[in-house]
Amino acid sequence: MSFAQDTKNELSRVEPEKKCCTLAEIAGFIRVAGSIMLAGFGKFKIRLQTENPAVARHYKKLMQDYFDIETNLEYGEGYSVKKDKKEKNISYIININPDNKSEQILRECGILLVKEGSNYFTDGIYQGIVKNKCCKKAYLRGMFLASGTVIDPAKGYDLEFVVSTSDLAKDLKKLIGSFVDLDCKIQERGKKYVVYMKKADYVQDTLALMGANTKYLEIQNIRILKSMKNKASHTLNCDMANNDRMIEAIEKQLRAIRIVDEKIGLSNLPYSLYEIAKLRMDNPLISIEALGELCNPKLSKSGVNNRLRKIQELAK
Repeated sequence: MSFAQDTKNELSRVEPEKKCCTLAEIAGFIRVAGSIMLAGFGKFKIRLQTENPAVARHYKKLMQDYFDIETNLEYGEGYSVKKDKKEKNISYIININPDNKSEQILRECGILLVKEGSNYFTDGIYQGIVKNKCCKKAYLRGMFLASGTVIDPAKGYDLEFVVSTSDLAKDLKKLIGSFVDLDCKIQERGKKYVVYMKKADYVQDTLALMGANTKYLEIQNIRILKSMKNKASHTLNCDMANNDRMIEAIEKQLRAIRIVDEKIGLSNLPYSLYEIAKLRMDNPLISIEALGELCNPKLSKSGVNNRLRKIQELAK
């Protein structure tokens, strides 16, 4: 099962904190996953559709708890668009008929309103339903369960909501931006609008806001592991670079010692230079510090470097 489906399964187990949150979550889900059809005599029928059975059961229960209605959960073949291709899948469907308070549900969710004595359908997010912070979180959860996706954090960071109108995308961006240190962008993709975030902190915090605490911790663990691997890789690269520089320096020292030995003979050098030259030739792989430990008396790192530098100048 994908990371996105696991996330939706976890969110489907979240119980809204209050009645207002229950309504906000229902409204967010209906706004994206709902289809409204005429049922005759000016009445409406709501059709909710999802590919996730846990999500379908969750909203069937929320409808029963809040509106005190019984709905049937059906399933059948449907289509989803993935990577610009239609794919056949199983869809789970909740139908809400006029005798099951469909009009009341639309009005309470801020989807069906009255203006100048006539009904009209709203397009964006009804602000009256997301006044409180808890309701904003619930509405966001409803929209994600309807049309959201998030990729496996081991592969990258990308959380998306797919909506059908520009107004709804802008309202969703505004809703996400109302939380501290959260932001997102909008991209038009075919006939749809994608509200997305690709920053790890944003993805992680959004999952936590919606109630996916397990997935929040999972991303945190992956980020820690990635950070440790990057540090280890950086340390290894630094060590390798340091080793390369040390080997290059030793080769220069040995080359200078051989030149001096060939031209004037090491035995003709002052004892201090003779000693360090012999020690370096006998111990070509040890560090400057270790070389100083072998001198009699012991020499500091700067003292060893100073003597080797004199030999290199003499070789030139």
